[in-house]
Parts: sequence; structure tokens; C-alpha cells
Amino acid sequence: MKKQNALAAYVLIGIGAFFLLRQLKLPIFTDFYSWPTLLIIIGLALLIHSYTAKNYQNLFGGTIILALGIHFHGLEHYSFWIDHWAVYLLIAGIAFIVRYLQTKKGLLPGIGLIITSIVFIFSIELPVWLDWIYDVFGLIERFWPIALIIFGLYLLRKKK
Repeated sequence: MKKQNALAAYVLIGIGAFFLLRQLKLPIFTDFYSWPTLLIIIGLALLIHSYTAKNYQNLFGGTIILALGIHFHGLEHYSFWIDHWAVYLLIAGIAFIVRYLQTKKGLLPGIGLIITSIVFIFSIELPVWLDWIYDVFGLIERFWPIALIIFGLYLLRKKK
């Protein structure tokens, strides 16, 4: 298999397995018959492709997509799952750390985002002067698809 087709192959295998399991209606997989599972599959395909091709440019994006899929799956199916805006900071921090492990870039932003998210997740109430954060993340939660569109356009315009 050529390396250029490997990513498409991983995505097709994952999505094919998803729909096959959905057709078979195996009881053990019923919680995974949802759209977050497709995010998990795409994220895993990006990560697997990055590691097998030793081309680590998709590590950050793959980690973000995988973690978002896991987070949305957890929100849908588990009552104990944390539904807090700082989880998105945590996801970004983890993505920086995963990328750092291979490229040695992004350690400080990753640690900073993880520490910040943990502080916000476990703080009971923010001081009044930080109330603007809730407004900002309310807008982000409402308009996050625009960020995906902008990031996609950036990737199309980015030169190699």
C-alpha cells in the first residue's frame, strides 16, 4: 500500500467496520452506534497514519478529533462524564503533549493548557472578575463549526 493512500485506507476500514457492526446489531456495541464514534474513527485513523508513516503532522489534529469523539460519546452515554468548557482546554493540552512526544514542539502550551483546565474544572466558583470567560466559551460552544471551517480552509491553503 502506498503511503499516500494509507490515511484513506484507515478511514475506510474504520467506517466500514462501524457500519458492519451497526448492521450486525451486536448488543455489546450498541452504545457506539452514534456520530461521536465516527469522530473517534477519524481521529484514530489520523493517529495510526501518523505513527505508521512516521509523518507526525497529523498528531495534533488526530488527537483533538479522537478526544472530542470520546468526550461527546461520554456526554451522551455516561452520567458521570464532566460537562465543563475547560474540558476543551484539556483536550488541546493533551494534543500538544502528544505532538511534543514525537516532534519536541509544544510542551509549554500543553502543560499550560492542562494546568489551566484542571484549575477551572475543579474550581467550585470563579471570581466575579472572570465571568467573561463563561461568555467567551458560550460563544465558542455555539459557533465551533466555524472554527472547523476556518481550520479546514487553512489546511487547504497551507503550503508544504
